[in-house]
Amino acid sequence: MKIGVDGRNLIHNLSGIGRYVWQMCRALSERGHSITIYMPAPPNHSIQEAQGIQIKVSKANGAFRRTLWSATRLARMANLDELDLFWGPAHRLPSGLHKNTARVVTVHDMVWRRASETMHWQTWLGELLFMNTAIKNADSIVTVSDATLKDVSYYYPATSGKLHLVYPGITNLGLIRDTDMERFGIDRPFALFVGTLEPRKNLNRLLEAYSLLGSNLRKDILLVLAGGQGWGMGRLSDIVQKYNVQDTVRITGYVSDRELSQLYCEARFLIMPSLYEGFGLPIIEAQQYGTPVISSILSSMPEVTGAGGILVNPLNTKEIALAIHQLSTDRALHAELSARAKLNSLRFSWKEAAVKVEKIFEESIVKRRKEGY
Repeated sequence: MKIGVDGRNLIHNLSGIGRYVWQMCRALSERGHSITIYMPAPPNHSIQEAQGIQIKVSKANGAFRRTLWSATRLARMANLDELDLFWGPAHRLPSGLHKNTARVVTVHDMVWRRASETMHWQTWLGELLFMNTAIKNADSIVTVSDATLKDVSYYYPATSGKLHLVYPGITNLGLIRDTDMERFGIDRPFALFVGTLEPRKNLNRLLEAYSLLGSNLRKDILLVLAGGQGWGMGRLSDIVQKYNVQDTVRITGYVSDRELSQLYCEARFLIMPSLYEGFGLPIIEAQQYGTPVISSILSSMPEVTGAGGILVNPLNTKEIALAIHQLSTDRALHAELSARAKLNSLRFSWKEAAVKVEKIFEESIVKRRKEGY
């Protein structure tokens, strides 16, 4: 198949959706498909053309110019390449695609409908303006979790016949122990949070819960927050000081894959009490190292965490604090959940995901040609 891909999520540091897009493109190319990634600006330095993957870059810097690029130039570029299928890997499809080009969109979450108060207004507006059209025009819709599939089905009942669930895989980050953890101020056991620093991640309650542990336990286990700055959090250090936990909280900022793999491996456990997640890649990334997870009872997190962690009500700081205490002090529980975490992570494979997506793509092409749009 000749597959075109909207690559706008590959511009910045690879995390979340960006990692999903790149890993799926690589897995599909390894199955013999020709992938062309269209980008409004140059990609992240880690993204390079490979066997079966071509990258076409425009010069559309800034949010407005990228929106204009998506609305005008993207479809023209795709049409010139005479694609079999265009894949919108993150809630968008360009208008103006050739009528014979099949189109598939991936929906990662319905945050803008389920938890709009946790979004920046510009992001919310973008979803409002473009997701409805993409879902309507897609021949098939891929969702990354059963929770997201149910959300899409609820808000768009007419889509039930074209919805498909395909779990993402786990990216092999490797393990090279060459990072000096003391560079991050890590000199003892630690609990790890990984994700963009934004309201949806529930960091305020996480820090409050951590403060409830008492100073003696906090001295024994640090809380490490790893991730790029998002929006709506102000100065995170101010929130840390508000709960008087600045002595035992470490904020790393964005970390490389090498650093991240070492953090996952050495962490006592991952803690991710989000208010909403379409999937939650850090959960399975941590679990592949045998690192247990404290996660949320909401949205997709129970189905992703499986038996490899403790689920908590993310609105209940005492419940979060109790889970932290349990995994910090109960060696038997930690060992049991560690084994279960590693086993759970085996459910997720990019190769298996690519096989399923390939079938969806093939069926979408047949459907479009048969129905003669």
